[in-house]
Amino acid sequence: MYKTILVPVHLGDDEHAKAKIAMARKIGGKKARLIVASVIEEVPGFIATSLPAGILDKTRATALAEVKALVTVADPQAEVEVRMGHAAITILAIAEEKGADLIIVGAHRPGLRDYLLGSTAARVVRHSNCSVLVAR
Repeated sequence: MYKTILVPVHLGDDEHAKAKIAMARKIGGKKARLIVASVIEEVPGFIATSLPAGILDKTRATALAEVKALVTVADPQAEVEVRMGHAAITILAIAEEKGADLIIVGAHRPGLRDYLLGSTAARVVRHSNCSVLVAR
C-alpha cells in the first residue's frame, strides 16, 4: 500500500481533480498521506519586472485558496501545496521532498503535439523516482 501520494491538479478542472483525489484515497486507504499540489507557471524575469507590484503574490494566494476549497470538499485530510515554477520539474521536486511513493497525474486527450500524454504528464512519467499512475 502507498503511504504518501502526490496528486497534482490543474486549477479550473475541479471534476478531474476530485476524481484523482478520490482515486488516491481509495488506493492509499484512510492512513495514506495525500498531498494535493498545484503549480503556477513561472513568469520570465523580464516580464515579471513589468508586472504590477504584488501581482504574483496575489496569484499564488488565489491559487492556494482555490486548492484549499477543492480539498475541503474532496478530502479534508489532504495537505495542500502551491508553488511557482515549471510544472513537471516542480511536481517531481515536491514528490522528492515529501517522500511520495506514488504520483497520480492526469492526461488529456491526444493532440498533434503530444500524442499519448500531455507534455507535463509525460515528463513526470519519464523522470519520476517513484510510481506514477496516469488517470484519464
